[in-house]
Amino acid sequence: MFKCILLFYLKLTGREAKVHTEAQAGPLYRVLGSLLSISCNVSGFSNKFAQQNFEFRIKKPENPAFEINIISTGDQNFAYAMYTQRVMSREITLKHLSPNSVLFEIQRLQKSDEGEYECSVINSESVYQGTYSAKTTVKVIDNSLSVSSSDPTSLRYNEGDALTLTCQASSNTIQHTHLSFAWLLHKDGEDNAQPIISLDRDFTLSPGQGFEGRHQAGLIRLDKMGEATYRLQMAQLELSDQGRIYCHAQEWIQDPDRSWYSIAQKDAQKTTLNVKVAPDTSSLVVRISTQQTTLQEGQELSLSCNIDTQNLEKRFFSVAWLRGSVELARIGPTGVLSVGSEYSGREKQGELRAARMGDRDYHLIMQPVRTEDEGEYFCRAWPQDRGQDGAFTQGAAQDSSHQPIRSRLSVEMQRNVSVNEGDRLRLTCKVDGIKGQLSVTWQHKSTSTSTASFTNVVSLSQEGVVEIGRKFVSRKVRATRPATDSFTLELDEVTPSDSGVYQCAVSEWNTNSKTNSQSQTTSVTVAPTDSFVKVNLISRNNRVTVGEDVELICRVKGPRVPITLTWSLQRDVSAVDTILTMYSDGGISWSGEQQGYQVKVQNKSNEVAHYLLINGASHREAGSYQCSVSVFLENAHKKLPPSNLLAVMVRNPVSKLELTSSPNVMTNLNSDVEIKCSVTSEPFPSSRYAVTWLHQQLAENQTMLRSDRDALVTFGTDVELSNRLSMRRTKGPSFELTIRQAQISDRGSYICEVVEWLQDPRGDWYQLSPVSKITELKVIEPEKNLSILTDEMEQNVSTSQDFTIPCKIVKQSSSESEFQVTWFWQKETEIQQHPIFTVYRNATLQDRSGKGDRLRFGHSLPNQFSLTVMKPDPEESGLYFCVVEEWLPSLSHGWRKSALGKSGNLTVNVYTDGKYGPQCKLGTWIGIFVVLVICLLVVIFLLVLKICRSKGSGGKKSGKSLWAEKVPLEAKPGAED
Repeated sequence: MFKCILLFYLKLTGREAKVHTEAQAGPLYRVLGSLLSISCNVSGFSNKFAQQNFEFRIKKPENPAFEINIISTGDQNFAYAMYTQRVMSREITLKHLSPNSVLFEIQRLQKSDEGEYECSVINSESVYQGTYSAKTTVKVIDNSLSVSSSDPTSLRYNEGDALTLTCQASSNTIQHTHLSFAWLLHKDGEDNAQPIISLDRDFTLSPGQGFEGRHQAGLIRLDKMGEATYRLQMAQLELSDQGRIYCHAQEWIQDPDRSWYSIAQKDAQKTTLNVKVAPDTSSLVVRISTQQTTLQEGQELSLSCNIDTQNLEKRFFSVAWLRGSVELARIGPTGVLSVGSEYSGREKQGELRAARMGDRDYHLIMQPVRTEDEGEYFCRAWPQDRGQDGAFTQGAAQDSSHQPIRSRLSVEMQRNVSVNEGDRLRLTCKVDGIKGQLSVTWQHKSTSTSTASFTNVVSLSQEGVVEIGRKFVSRKVRATRPATDSFTLELDEVTPSDSGVYQCAVSEWNTNSKTNSQSQTTSVTVAPTDSFVKVNLISRNNRVTVGEDVELICRVKGPRVPITLTWSLQRDVSAVDTILTMYSDGGISWSGEQQGYQVKVQNKSNEVAHYLLINGASHREAGSYQCSVSVFLENAHKKLPPSNLLAVMVRNPVSKLELTSSPNVMTNLNSDVEIKCSVTSEPFPSSRYAVTWLHQQLAENQTMLRSDRDALVTFGTDVELSNRLSMRRTKGPSFELTIRQAQISDRGSYICEVVEWLQDPRGDWYQLSPVSKITELKVIEPEKNLSILTDEMEQNVSTSQDFTIPCKIVKQSSSESEFQVTWFWQKETEIQQHPIFTVYRNATLQDRSGKGDRLRFGHSLPNQFSLTVMKPDPEESGLYFCVVEEWLPSLSHGWRKSALGKSGNLTVNVYTDGKYGPQCKLGTWIGIFVVLVICLLVVIFLLVLKICRSKGSGGKKSGKSLWAEKVPLEAKPGAED
């Protein structure tokens, strides 16, 4: 009552809410085997505190018209069979987050989970107003994230040593994704790994907890080298660094709601790092020196190592030069030079030389030096003890201090950049020299006024912190460092006011102090949209019937510049297929089906018209067409906004199918019935027909059989009916359904449903609307004319007497009827009935009791049968009766059984001689005497009648009579004509 009053009040005041259902926007791209989450909520119900019930369904790409139930909050049996097990195992769940919102999750996505998901809310009120469902498209893609490392699985270092590790991470996903990367340390005894240093998806560099100080001091660095290589450098290892170090990458994709979602993550193999306390080598002092610490590419790098210890002249040493953890060269105790694997090629080319200059001094020269040679260098010396056999034993190593070698900083930018209004401005600043602790500031100065000064656009600090300038806070601007030697500025949706001079200012930092700065500028011109190229798509006939031609015109207006034009077709909201691309040099690249398409180009005074001709359109060519143009300017292709979408609709031809069918049919039970359905209209040249026969009873249609367009016949689920059905096709075409031995259950309406299939110009088959005809079938059940004498009788006989079981047919269906008679015996105290004797309609006799020598069969008249039991036993007392089968001749099926009848019961009491008389009373004896007199009179009457008939027939015996006084009987099978 309150609910009704509330609804009335809301309507009266005009504040009735509309129900609105909203699901997470798609398309959602998720990786095979990962988690899928879709949120769904509803608003607008009058009782917002009542918990609503939700349902999730899916339409799959291979059958977009068929909805499949997945899960419901209110019905445990909602799911279809293909999802039942996954719902029961809780691999698929649907949970309430609030009374009006739910979260749908699939724990491990399968490829078959791709499709269009629909979230529906069950209306809990008496009226419908608003939307009760929302849809989201999900795409399942393969996991292409690859993370690997070639570093050893185990490393041993002393405290204070330098460590360098590399890792490769990349993804082949065709969607636009970002990678985040981190080096992690998993210490022994701890549950979780902790980050050492990481680079997030926006290229922001961050040290992990506990590593901030060493990162600020420049002792920990993460460099991206090229497109997929990441390098970790730890200049001075600490004992706390011991554990398992590995790299971890995550792939992120941006959903339509602009939020980022992690679709994949992987770890590389782990490297076990053992850090031990540095040995006491105070007696051995190792020093490193260089003439110049800042170099340009091509100059000479000279590194000198000096060792000092007691009795230096009498001892042997090995000395090596290292950059990070990479050994450049080593001079052994006998003065033999060996070069590391990474530098062997440069040693062979004469770019690396090393020699022992005396007992204390060792010298290494590299020329020309390269940018990648930048880093921390140090010398390492090992005492070598020589045994009596001449073999050397290596002692504990002693390292020198670290000497940084850096390249001089230089900055380079591209010159005179042009961009169209609305496009993205992308500027790249290349840095040569020192890489690592660098910061960049991007600045802009307008050239429209002479007094304009540079204003900050965005800056990227040496710690990876991004800061956007005040005038650009509301703009889509990004500053990234995609590689170690480059910085990038991206400014979306530029306007002519963004024209001017842009400056890239790069600064070098060392322990929070700026040591060097360089800058470079470039001029940027933003061309207004109205001064450039415009593209639109038109058509004169985009609504056609299958087989008709379509002409699409892509009009490109603007200056005559080299362009590349692409035709594409979008068949649904998520799939876009490229048809062809026409390049500026006249070349054509076909990406889709070339069959059915033609192109031509027509030059006009102020535009170029590109035609796409569809010859004989089929349903395959239906969809939304679009032409896209990219302009080749400044040695680069600039993609323009695509044309408008133009829908091409391909309709089926109007069905001209006409049918005739058999008039209403009436037939007898067990007769064969034929129902005919014929096509009377003129068919198309490629016409084929699929036929379905339906049986309608009580307003329900049951499929009897179906014949597809290739004449493949399949039957319905009724096996008994299917065994009596057949169908054949004749010219016309005509379809004839035959029902053999019609039953009462066969009556009703028979629907002949015909679907005409046509072949389109591409060879694909499609169907027109079905046409049907109805034929009524009536099955007449014949009267049961068979009737058997059903009087109940009782006889008391002794073991020396015989008794007869009569079987008289008082009514029959036809004068041509023949009969099969079986006598049965049943104890009064039991239910089971025992057959004792059968006479078949071909006069064959069969004893079924094993007492044939005491049985006598009689057939005095055509409709009278009898069976006499001679000298019965007391155990044979009980009920006796006969069962008669009536058989009639049939032209199509020979003899068939038409009716079945049963006689009344004869109760027989068998007693032993001498036992029954004394127990009977006088009245009983009188009754017996009267019965005997009556029976005697009946026998005399029958004998007289028989004699009279015999005389009337000339003394010949009737062919229909069979009398056997005593016939030796054998068990015989039932005989059939």
